Amino acid sequence: MDYTRKGVRNSSAEFADMLVIPNTLSGFINNGTSTEITDSGKEAYCFHGDLFLSDEEYLCPVCGTKMEKHQKFHTRLRHITFGQKISYVFYDRHQLLCNVCGKTQMERVPFQAVGHRMTEELKAMVEDYLMLGMNNAMVTKITGVHQATVKDIDMAMLEKRYTYIDANGARHLIRPEKQARYLSIDEIKIHDNYKFATHIIDLETGNVLWIQGGKKKQVVYDFIEHVGMEWMAGVIGIACDMNSDFQEAFQEKCPHLSIIYDHFHIVKNLNENVISPLRRDEQKRLRDEGREDEARDLKNTRYILMSKRSTLQKRDAEAEAGIPVRKGSELFKINSVTLKSGREEKYDRLLAENKLFFTADLVKDMLDKAFRCTDTDDMLDQITEIIYTCWETENEHFVWFGNLLNNHLAGIVTHAALPVSSGKIEGINRKIGNIKNLAYGYHDDEYFFLKVMESSRHPYKRNPKSHKVLQ
Repeated sequence: MDYTRKGVRNSSAEFADMLVIPNTLSGFINNGTSTEITDSGKEAYCFHGDLFLSDEEYLCPVCGTKMEKHQKFHTRLRHITFGQKISYVFYDRHQLLCNVCGKTQMERVPFQAVGHRMTEELKAMVEDYLMLGMNNAMVTKITGVHQATVKDIDMAMLEKRYTYIDANGARHLIRPEKQARYLSIDEIKIHDNYKFATHIIDLETGNVLWIQGGKKKQVVYDFIEHVGMEWMAGVIGIACDMNSDFQEAFQEKCPHLSIIYDHFHIVKNLNENVISPLRRDEQKRLRDEGREDEARDLKNTRYILMSKRSTLQKRDAEAEAGIPVRKGSELFKINSVTLKSGREEKYDRLLAENKLFFTADLVKDMLDKAFRCTDTDDMLDQITEIIYTCWETENEHFVWFGNLLNNHLAGIVTHAALPVSSGKIEGINRKIGNIKNLAYGYHDDEYFFLKVMESSRHPYKRNPKSHKVLQ
């Protein structure tokens, strides 16, 4: 039998080295094994044998008469890998003929994966590697299965786990199994041409419950329709950033919901929209006054101005201890890089030289103190004090920040009663970026979104360490 056309070339010593490798394929009798070389140059184990089916398998489905073997077709299926070696299963598959009614059908192959030219065992191996978190390219390299086939297997697994088909044949996401008490919502950029998607997660489990293209209110409306009003009645609050109108959409449909703004997003706004532009303004002022040396001194101080004092102290201690931030290499002639000390000293000098920098430092400390409050009235008083502190500077950046706090005061103060952090959704955002990078981007958005949902429910993270959310 010439196997060259089927992708396997007989080795020079055909069947010389007979191997006894355990084979548990149901319905297959292995009567010979050879080691051969494929057209791609890989060494492969080839299991040769016959199909073995019960007498019932040969009964005609029309008249019940025993069918007879008519024509045979030599068949090959990909089988599991053994170390670095791939394997194949070779057998003759017969066309069955009923001599009474003329019905014909092919022999059933009980060990063949439905829809694939491979055994169920190989398909299960691919599924196991995918469940371990390997990307498709890695699974292809290990199993030898084409990457497109790996994707098809992965897609089928994801669809089975997260979708269902209704009576009209349309697919839908399965409703959340668990009642969530706290949600978080955020948008992500999924393509370089400014295409966005919005995802909603359960803050306690970290599971992505909903993901949809766009960043409009309609995403929220569709999610609420998906889970139902009864389910939404069990949700206490939702954490989100202050630059979107998602909260308005939630409260339109579910007015009982508490909107919560956490410390992270507020400090992020302070850093990006107050401290950073203040530094640029100060540099420009110094240059306009001809004080180039002082303007140059402000270069690379963004990190220092945005950091907490405790962080600067920690970095100074690491610098004094000589702890490298990047290890060098004698082989590649790269020197080790260590931190320079004096961060806290430079920070104090910047605060002394610029009153607005000092005010920013004061606001950071006041925010830290406010977000440690457990009493809403106490937190309201402290946030109000921060607002007036910003307004009194009459600086456009501080005034903007004061207005931001004032316009979102209710959601900020709610944090005292419901100390929920949206840090988990920021972690999901980073994970989404990793998924895109590993695959060099996705052309199939549906597959990508299902991968995002799966990543938040990784089988080895089904029981994550408890996330501290209000009990």
